[in-house]
Amino acid sequence: MKNKPYNRPEAISYAKKWAFKRNPNYYNFDTVGGDCTSFVSQCIYAGSKVMNYQKDIGWYYINGNNKSPSWSGVEYLYQFLKNNKGLGPQAVETTQSKIETGDIAQLSFDGKQYGHTLLIVEIENKFSLKGIKIASHTFDSFGKAISEYEFQKIRWLHIEKIGI
Repeated sequence: MKNKPYNRPEAISYAKKWAFKRNPNYYNFDTVGGDCTSFVSQCIYAGSKVMNYQKDIGWYYINGNNKSPSWSGVEYLYQFLKNNKGLGPQAVETTQSKIETGDIAQLSFDGKQYGHTLLIVEIENKFSLKGIKIASHTFDSFGKAISEYEFQKIRWLHIEKIGI
């Protein structure tokens, strides 16, 4: 298996274009649990250009009825990115001090389950949640500080490479 770098500027450019509207090429999950993880998957895809079509454990989108659970589910995306050794994006869970733009943050509002996925689009100060800016759907935003959310826990995913 070969790898290529993740194109972080492309992911962020996509996020900027679509943060406050919906790309008609993708189903809008707002009314069925939220569009946050699907939006972040779209951003990651813009920066990777590689999907993993493995049934059940892959990461892909064909249409709203034919997609992997990891495309639109918070926990499924986390598991895919962390465990993927094949095609598509591969990530490691990391600390706040090691994140980069284009990486992922996931929030837990109740301290138990993670329920919101964000794309990191700007880092003014990675040691302060006020200095880490995100893009998101469901709660549409671009350039919003993570500190503006009320949450119990946060986890960070650093995309290391793209399997091709």
